[in-house]
Amino acid sequence: MNRLILFPLNTKINSQGHLVIGGCDATELAADFGTPLYVFDEATLRTKCREFKGEFGKRYPDVRVLYACKAFINRAFLRILKEEGMGLDVVSGGEIGISNSVSFPMDTVYFHGNSKTAAELTLALDVQIGRVVVDNFYELKLLNGLAMTADARQDILLRLTPGIDPHTHKYITTGIIDSKFGFNISQAGEAVRQALALPNLNLVGLHFHLGSLIFETEPYEKSIDVVLNFASEMKRKYNFELQELNVGGGYAVQYTLDQPAGPVSTYAEDITKAVRDKCREYGLALPRLVIEPGRAIVGQAGVALYTVGSIKDIPGIRKYVSVDGGMADNIRPAIYGSKYEALLANRAGEQNTEKVTIAGKYCESGDILINDIELPEINSGDIIAIPDSGAYCIPMSSNYNGAFKPAIVLVNDGKAQLIRRRETALDLIRCDEM
Repeated sequence: MNRLILFPLNTKINSQGHLVIGGCDATELAADFGTPLYVFDEATLRTKCREFKGEFGKRYPDVRVLYACKAFINRAFLRILKEEGMGLDVVSGGEIGISNSVSFPMDTVYFHGNSKTAAELTLALDVQIGRVVVDNFYELKLLNGLAMTADARQDILLRLTPGIDPHTHKYITTGIIDSKFGFNISQAGEAVRQALALPNLNLVGLHFHLGSLIFETEPYEKSIDVVLNFASEMKRKYNFELQELNVGGGYAVQYTLDQPAGPVSTYAEDITKAVRDKCREYGLALPRLVIEPGRAIVGQAGVALYTVGSIKDIPGIRKYVSVDGGMADNIRPAIYGSKYEALLANRAGEQNTEKVTIAGKYCESGDILINDIELPEINSGDIIAIPDSGAYCIPMSSNYNGAFKPAIVLVNDGKAQLIRRRETALDLIRCDEM
């Protein structure tokens, strides 16, 4: 199978054997902007936004699609999302601030998080955020008090943990009972009672999020059943009318050739059918359906480019190919065991002839980007391109070993625009006071 399918849409190999992304030669991008370099394809970003809006929208009467900013946030990217009519899922005061800096419509922004501070909630009230997704009893009382002080009445959703295992990595599973997030179903009735009684909060809906990289739709269907059954009980007990059902994100993307992800249409079909069927079964009016794709919007759109440095061949054991980046710009393999594919951007059409391990440059033995991948014979100075690098790599990046966070370029129709410059030594010390 061709690894090109993992890259942004319409990626190709030109007559020189170079990888071309968004009409731009990847080797020229590396030369012009340096490496490590993260390249985002605008056409792929827009296509993914339209796909989620279209596939869910044609199957359900009232859908709001929120982009989960934790996957990747940047001012240029937010402007694209605004043009595409997306809403946002934010999880911190910082993400609220970045979003507000581009005049994003704050009434389409939902604020998540299990430990929101008073300062963050005050900021949310100040910018008139659309929804606060309340995670716990402490936050219920805190937000009500802050809203009272601000003479505001804030729309909220309650986050529930439906107790469904989505069969993904334990570090990215969030919907099971043993989770730091949300109200367990056994506690959620009391949360509804309190929320309805608090004068400065307006409970409009329920939310759940199962985790990330969920390849099956069954966990969504089971969770929808649990949450809508709960909603029907709350209607009988407290006359609670469910106006919004937020089923979160977690939609899978394909990182490796041996693990394909289902199409957006499959998620849309199965999720909307489950909501319709269960609302009918439990006697509920159809609520607004809210979804929160993040990785599935931005993952495939991003490519990481690295330059090969030293090569260490241990005969009969392993050949290490070291690059000029690694765990400081992509820590996912180190903490999640995440797997990636790769191509040589400057010799993308050549046959694979050897097995190598792509290692980072940082002072950790665990700084390995890809174990045992088949590639053409590699030389120092070659450019390695790793697809599906759009989600979580940059947001989780660090300055470990004094690393400079990489530059980011946006490509479209053969033009490349720098949307985030590479850090410098001055950036590393700008917050030091002595």
